[in-house]
Amino acid sequence: MLGIHARPQINRVTEPVARRLAAMGVTPDALTVVGTLGVAGGALAFYPRGKFFVGTLVITAFVFSDLLDGAVARVRGSSGQWGAFLDSTMDRVGDGAVFGALALWYAGDGNDITLCAVALYDLVAGVVTSYAKARAESLGMTANVGIAERSERLITILVLTGLSGLFDAPVLRAIGLWGLAVATTITVGQRIVEVHRQAKAATT
Repeated sequence: MLGIHARPQINRVTEPVARRLAAMGVTPDALTVVGTLGVAGGALAFYPRGKFFVGTLVITAFVFSDLLDGAVARVRGSSGQWGAFLDSTMDRVGDGAVFGALALWYAGDGNDITLCAVALYDLVAGVVTSYAKARAESLGMTANVGIAERSERLITILVLTGLSGLFDAPVLRAIGLWGLAVATTITVGQRIVEVHRQAKAATT
């Protein structure tokens, strides 16, 4: 989820915590599920009510589980295909809850049908971005290109949504949603072009 250059620093923080959790018998799967439930619960409980700063704090706290599940798996020596599948699947649930909760706000008290539609577009486009990569890999190709990976999308929307609540500046949420709509659309296009290039090269 995080950029490759940040991983060594992140690992120095997560590894000691992961060792303690593993010693307590906590499994990576439990962390993945609890983290997802926390993210989804935080988003759906606070964002539709306009509690953007508090909601973002709750979501961010549970996002930490997304870092710990892999670390615990390494400590326990249990990382594998099942863990990767569960983590990716739960990521889609969490992302859907965040953007869905924002759409609910704009469909209700936010009273902005345009931004409601943009939030839903971001949700769908994010799923398509991930699907394009997964489908390419299932066909023996890669689609790792793009300007808006999941980590960038999640960080962008959480930071701008949290700040919009802290400073009572709704324009920040609008900037985040519109910016992600553009960036995610470009990313989908980049992945389509990349897979087309690989498929064409394989037939020549």
